[in-house]
Amino acid sequence: MNPLMAPESTQAVTRAGHGATALSVNVNKVALLRNTRHLGIPSVVRAATLSLEAGADGITVHPRPDERHIRAHDVHDLAALLKQWPQAEYNIEGNPFHNLMDFIRAVRPHQATFVPDSEGQFTSDHGWNLAADGARVRPLIDECRALGVRVSLFMDADPAAMPLARAVGADRVELYTEPYAAAHSTAGQAPQIDRFAAAARAAAAAGLGVNAGHDLNRDNLADFLHAVPGVLEVSIGHALIADALELGLPETVRDYQRVIRRAAAPA
Repeated sequence: MNPLMAPESTQAVTRAGHGATALSVNVNKVALLRNTRHLGIPSVVRAATLSLEAGADGITVHPRPDERHIRAHDVHDLAALLKQWPQAEYNIEGNPFHNLMDFIRAVRPHQATFVPDSEGQFTSDHGWNLAADGARVRPLIDECRALGVRVSLFMDADPAAMPLARAVGADRVELYTEPYAAAHSTAGQAPQIDRFAAAARAAAAAGLGVNAGHDLNRDNLADFLHAVPGVLEVSIGHALIADALELGLPETVRDYQRVIRRAAAPA
C-alpha cells in the first residue's frame, strides 16, 4: 500500500515507525541563521540529514514570500534529499494565496499545511476562519489532492470549526498550540488542555487527522500528547533548534522522540 494513501489511523505508524506521534523537524531557523552571512552555513540540507539520521519522521519548511529564512532553492534541495528517505515525510507550510502553491506544484510534498499568514507576519498566530475563507480555500485543496498531496489546515482549537475544515476537503488540521504552550505550568493549563482535547475529538468525529504545532517543546510536549487524543504529527522548529545549540541536533531529535514515546506509553 502506498503510505500516502493509507488511512489516517495507519499513517502515524507508517511514518513514525513506532506507532507514536510523528516528529517533523522544522528547519526554518537553520536557514534564518545561514542568511545572516553569505557562507552557506549552517546548511539546511545538512541539518535535515542529521535530523533524519537521528530518527526524525519528517522535515517541515515554511517558505515565506520575503525569503527571510527558507529560500526557494531550499525547498527544492530538501525535496531531492527526501527522495533518499522514502520513509520520511516532507511538509511544506504557507499561505496558499501567496507563494505556497507554486512549491506544491513543483515538488509535490507529502503534505501541504495551509496557514493564513499575512505576507509580512512575524510568525503564525491564528488559524483559518473558514466561514470567511472556505470558498477560496477549497479549490486549492482540491488541486493539492489531485496532485497526491495531503492537505492540513492550520486551525485554532475550536471544536465547532472542525466540520467546516472537513467540508472544504481538508485531510487533517494542525491545531495552533501557542495558547496551550503559554498556559503550561500555570492555572490556565487544564482549561487549555480541555479545549484542545475537545477540538481533537471533534476533528476525529469529522473524519480529520490531527496534527499540532507552535511553541511545543521538551517541557510541554508530553503533557499535551498525553491529554489530547490521536495526534498524528507534531511540527517543531524554534524550540528544537534552540535545544540543539546546547545538546547538538542529533541528540535533541532523539530526546524529542523519547518524550513522544513516554507520552504514548500506558500510564
